[in-house]
Amino acid sequence: MITVSLPPVIDRAEIERLIGGRVTARLIGWDFLSPPEGADPADIDVVVSPFHTTSPTPNPTYVGIPALAASLPLATNARLVQLLSLGSEGVATHLPPHAVLANAAGAMEHQTAELACTLLLAASRGIPAFAQQATWANSRSPGLWGKRVVVLGHGGIGREVVRRLAPFEAEIVCIARTGRTLHDGTVIHPVSVLAEIVQGADALICTVPLSSETAGLVDAGILAALADGAIVVNVGRGPVVHTEALVAELTSGRLSAALDVTDPEPLPDGHALWDLPNALVTPHVGGNTDAMRLLLHRLVAEQIVRVGGGDDPENIILNHSSIGPGRGVPTKNALKETSR
Repeated sequence: MITVSLPPVIDRAEIERLIGGRVTARLIGWDFLSPPEGADPADIDVVVSPFHTTSPTPNPTYVGIPALAASLPLATNARLVQLLSLGSEGVATHLPPHAVLANAAGAMEHQTAELACTLLLAASRGIPAFAQQATWANSRSPGLWGKRVVVLGHGGIGREVVRRLAPFEAEIVCIARTGRTLHDGTVIHPVSVLAEIVQGADALICTVPLSSETAGLVDAGILAALADGAIVVNVGRGPVVHTEALVAELTSGRLSAALDVTDPEPLPDGHALWDLPNALVTPHVGGNTDAMRLLLHRLVAEQIVRVGGGDDPENIILNHSSIGPGRGVPTKNALKETSR
């Protein structure tokens, strides 16, 4: 039998149903804000972490890094720490010594790409202004046909964004951490030429995770290189885009933005981004659809079955040890999303 801790957003009865007796697992609650229910943290084999954030003011259902840092290391014998997100910033340094860290690849990409395209379409067709007007006032909007759209990040979200945008007949240019040519001939440009690639682009969609390499990547220089009237969409992490530089461009009226993530986050009352008519802000809801609950529960259940059966879990992004027969699990699975 293995012991698994679950945060409140994961339904124990549903996990039991999905496991279906394939392994024997004791499921307990642990929200990282109080002790685990009915167990010593050292007895836990699999920790399913609550949604986490590096923000000092976490949203409800999220925990900040201080709470995570105070709780996660107590699970000294954990073999797997399973995240409910793609991003893992702030977690690695608090990982128990024998655990592997896995993210939620496969449970978030489609929905987040859906929102990225929704934001781009809404901004490019002037939907926020039309929706707010009180009288019938027709005006022309840029649209996407024939426009040049740069997608920054070619991990799981980036690839799904490209796939969804293809029917709109825009010119789509992809950028990742490393340049390469795909089997279908698609050229992925390296991030080292970002400033050159975005020159004159009509839209920039940011899908990259936060790291030392991506923090502030979209700075004043990158924003200045975009065409007049260009749209900046961010569904990755807020600090990838330099907020002050973006606000300056929006205030001048030269650019527009459609943001699901911001820096700071949550975006505080009174922040300039709330009042700018050319800024469309959603509250970090990229993955939050009906599908998210289903996909996360399926993922958690299958990970429990794999660990309980002596197999290696999927979506490993950090490997301190080995769990089962596949010793020395490579981290390439997790780079589905962190490929930039």
